[in-house]
Amino acid sequence: MTELFDDSEIAHWTPLVSPFDLAAARAYLATARQARVDGLRIQLAITPDGRLPLGEVLIIHRNADDRTASLGYSVGAAHRGRRLGSRALTVMTEYPHHTMDLPRVTPSIEAENGARAAVARAVGCRLTDEPPILTVDQGRSLALRTWAHDRP
Repeated sequence: MTELFDDSEIAHWTPLVSPFDLAAARAYLATARQARVDGLRIQLAITPDGRLPLGEVLIIHRNADDRTASLGYSVGAAHRGRRLGSRALTVMTEYPHHTMDLPRVTPSIEAENGARAAVARAVGCRLTDEPPILTVDQGRSLALRTWAHDRP
């Protein structure tokens, strides 16, 4: 995990801490495990062979009764440009619709993050007219635009 997530691009565009060292990886895994137990997240490794993780893809709920889901993903720097993010996000877009019976999934993306917006478009998401979600992460003010994928 440290090799994948200790990356300036990931630190800039995601809430992962930087540096992402062994202590950060352990804390991240503990949080991921607890969120899974609480029914708040499903986090999976992006892997072409079932062994070597090249990134992660996740479904996030605000609370256990949430009938919507946010989507996220990260791909390690050495593995970008291979459509791993869009392929993983396609699976994680279909899963909540068909298995969890959720009508909508929503990636939230900064307007300046053209690469992530391109991936959202590639999996069939559309930019909504919802106002940006304003938040602060790691001392940086963010305006996240909501993209949506509605159940076919």
